[in-house]
Amino acid sequence: MPCLLQFDFPFSGPWGDQMAGAMQELAQSIAQEPGLRWKIWTENEATGEAGGIYLFEDVASAQAYQKKHTERLRAFGITQVRARLFDVNEALTKIDRGPV
Repeated sequence: MPCLLQFDFPFSGPWGDQMAGAMQELAQSIAQEPGLRWKIWTENEATGEAGGIYLFEDVASAQAYQKKHTERLRAFGITQVRARLFDVNEALTKIDRGPV
């Protein structure tokens, strides 16, 4: 069963196109994570937050990545990390055109 993982944390930039350039290698690395179907990168310059929403093939893959990414963020000096796991109701998500 697919598992959704949501991360958010305080972030001071860069934003937009500059973030895309600065984080390209990280994005390519994340794309290789076992069990990852997709990630949506999130950012809110007004509130100073960034994060992402990930869909993994299963809970075990999501939990492994949650641990890895939390440690990576802490190594970057980001300590206020919020990560939450959710089961995905595929039948309802498909009705609303969710990419599952």
